[in-house]
Amino acid sequence: MHAAQWQQSAVPMRTLFELNPALDRAGLAARFAATGRVQVRDVLTPQSARELLMVLAKGTAWGMAVGAGDAPPRSFRAAETRDPQAQQALQQAARNAEEHSARGEYGFRFAHYPILTAVQEGWDPGGPHEVLLEHLNAPDFMNFAREVTGLPGLHKADGQSTLYAPGHYLGRHIDSHVAEGWEVAYVLNLAREDWHPDWGGYLLFLDDDGDVVEGFRPRFNALNLFRVPQPHLVSYVPPFAPLGRMAVTGWLRSG
Repeated sequence: MHAAQWQQSAVPMRTLFELNPALDRAGLAARFAATGRVQVRDVLTPQSARELLMVLAKGTAWGMAVGAGDAPPRSFRAAETRDPQAQQALQQAARNAEEHSARGEYGFRFAHYPILTAVQEGWDPGGPHEVLLEHLNAPDFMNFAREVTGLPGLHKADGQSTLYAPGHYLGRHIDSHVAEGWEVAYVLNLAREDWHPDWGGYLLFLDDDGDVVEGFRPRFNALNLFRVPQPHLVSYVPPFAPLGRMAVTGWLRSG
């Protein structure tokens, strides 16, 4: 779905990201205050959730994000994943990630579309991802985030579309980029409604001993919010899992 198609065929832009008016904001805030994390189910109106799912499923040019250890992560655009020379670089990056993960070090691999970068570089002016980023930074969502997290200093959001397909994962890490003003990570899930636990892709939180203290299933129309830094990961998606673990992810910042 390109910008022209979006402008001609989409329903009014407000339906792309319209918060559910029935959310129990006080209850969500109490849960976040107690644990530093919360899953907000049915966060958008049904029409908004369906519209956003269509953008991810049919209007996103998926590239790949790969990272290994302390080296800067690599981002490959959709066209590069089809270019023979870039494919070699992608395969080598994926092997590096697996080797680091096999040693218990940080690694990750998943499909993505870097929304903030795309907007800054003008990949698709006026397209739905640009509209989505505007909604994430608009007063409705930022006020909601400040109310639930109890952090009045939150004032901007970045974002990327993510797709965890078979063989994808995000290794244990803490999101320690506090110098950049990262305060809260968010995951707006638009996974298949029938997502099964055996298919992986869970957002898992760990204690200092490496035990899982809480896990969030990928749910359709569910928003995860959690303070950073804290240890977490996205569990490995096995080869037999279907496509469908899609989300919009990023950080809410105070600086």
